Amino acid sequence: MTDDATRHQQGTAVRREVLGDAHVDRAVAATTEFTAGFQDFITRYAWGELWGGDGLPRPARSCLTLAILAATGCEEEFAMHVRAARGNGVSREEIREVLMHVAVYAGVPRANRAFALARDVLAAEES
Repeated sequence: MTDDATRHQQGTAVRREVLGDAHVDRAVAATTEFTAGFQDFITRYAWGELWGGDGLPRPARSCLTLAILAATGCEEEFAMHVRAARGNGVSREEIREVLMHVAVYAGVPRANRAFALARDVLAAEES
């Protein structure tokens, strides 16, 4: 069984691999006494347990994450995870297919907005 300190260390490493050092450094720098518990929680569980687990490959985790974030309208997190998905090897075509599923299962307005956000992130990638 992994203890919390080890899970936190593993989570930090995975978070840096997926989101990049700059993002993690900003999140750590912005941590306050009020948010410290939350940062620890997501580092241990979202990154250490889920993203760090071996039950799904990272591209599949990225696709699931994109679908959930698009469906729930989490725009800032969605754009960040489009960049992360590309780093995890998810193609532009796969992102498009994820968003088509969102349109059918979560609604066209959510998918429409997600397409616009993804388009902007992907365009920035090209420049």
